[in-house]
Order: sequence, then structure tokens, then C-alpha cells
Amino acid sequence: MAVYRRMEKATAKPSAEARRRVSHHLLDLADPTEPFTVADYRAAAVPIVERLFQEGRSPLVVGGTRLYLMALTAPFAAGPEPDPAFRHSLEARETTDLHGELAQRDPETAARLAPADRKRIVRALEVLHRTGQPISRVQERSRSEGGLYPAVWVALVRDRAELYARVDARVDEMIAGGLVEEVQGFLAEGLTPETPAMQGHGYKEILRALLGEYSLQEGIRLLKRNTRRYVKYQLMWLRGMPEVRFVRAGQPEEQVVGQVLEICQSGAGPEGLTPPPFGVR
Repeated sequence: MAVYRRMEKATAKPSAEARRRVSHHLLDLADPTEPFTVADYRAAAVPIVERLFQEGRSPLVVGGTRLYLMALTAPFAAGPEPDPAFRHSLEARETTDLHGELAQRDPETAARLAPADRKRIVRALEVLHRTGQPISRVQERSRSEGGLYPAVWVALVRDRAELYARVDARVDEMIAGGLVEEVQGFLAEGLTPETPAMQGHGYKEILRALLGEYSLQEGIRLLKRNTRRYVKYQLMWLRGMPEVRFVRAGQPEEQVVGQVLEICQSGAGPEGLTPPPFGVR
């Protein structure tokens, strides 16, 4: 979500002071009214990475969006370009209805997508519309490029109770900092729950509350719950990657930085360092 301009309250963008001290890239690339895909991200990121390498520097690719991180390090299949007119034609239809259509036309893809995963359902239908083929077949036949860059993966982790407390505190901070007012402004501009930029954590829950689907208090509760679930999903994904090295973020900052530098310089983590046990309520 940090790629979108004017989305400040729920994106945790680095402060102006942090940007003065250290160069940051790929922030504020698109307006919330504009679509921005992983292919757009990759196209913007590669020239910057190449320039930094030419300057003898190693970029730190930081974030939590799995697909964006993998786009620079794993095979990447390019599908057809988005079709704004086709997407607009689907806006009035319920997500469950779209999922039902997908189940009839591409059962394999429908079976692996959650009925509420509107973004991916629309994309699968769009690919069918543009190519006449299931998205899985298009991906197989697309020109796949190998992972562009080898990478050292480091994940900063905390105990479950601490993570949950930080999630709740962060949400309270976003609300106090003006998230509701920011979303009200986007709603006044005509952005909807189907707008890709409004599907990120924080924005989708508050937007639906402002539309009257539930109370603001319920929206805040859902935001905290959904973020905790996302924390669980992210850690499960990281635990499934043998190349990821885990560093506990609760240590003194100097120790955290030292361990991360050691891993990056050696290409491996400390012996015996494994991901901590984790659960979710």
C-alpha cells in the first residue's frame, strides 16, 4: 500500500526524517484511483536495483507483501494487461456470484480461491475474457523469467503476545491519527470497496464501516482481528521457506542490527536459529 500517494495513515511509510537519512524507493508511485499491479512494481523496481548494483551497493527490499518480494527473486509469469472496461462491468455483481461463474468456467482456479477473494476472482475472470483460457494455463504458457536476483532472506519476529499487543496499539494509533477521516476523503472521491487501493488492511474495514455495513467500533475490531490473522499467515509462509533466517526483534537494537548484518554478509544465519512457535486465537 505504500506505493500509493495520499495513503498515509495505515501504510507506515518511513518518516521524512528517515528518508533524509537513508534513501527510500518505490514510495508514492500511483494514485489510489489508479490500478497498480505486481508487474508494475517489478518494472519500477528492476531499474533501481540495477542502478544500485552498478554503484556497488546492495538494496534492502523491505516489506510484507509476499508477491512483491517474490517478483524479484522467483520465476514470474506475465499475463494479459488489465482490462478496465471489463472490470467495471463486474463492479455491481456480488463476489460470491463472480466466484460461482468462475467455478463453472474454471473449476480448478475457483477451488483454490476463497469465495471472498474478489481481487483474484476478478483477475481470473479477466484472463478468461482476454484469452479464452484458464489463468493457470496462461501462466504455464506465459514467458517465465527466472528469479532475477539471489537474495538473503531475514525475518524479524516477536513472541505472539507481543505481536498482538503491537497490532492493537498500531490500530489504535492509526485511528487516533486520522485514518477514518482519510478514508472518508477517499469515499467522497468515489472510491469503493472494489477499488484495489481500498482492499488493504485498515482501508477495507473502515470503508465498509463508513458505508454502513457495520459500526465503526465493529470496523476497528475487524481490523485488529484481520491483522492478527495476516500476521499468522505471514509467519506460516516464512516458516515454510528454508532460506529464511529469523532474528528476534525484541533484543536491543544493536544486537538486532548486528545479527542482520552478519546474516547478510555471510549469506547464512546463526547455527540452530529456528522460527519460534506461533499460534493464533
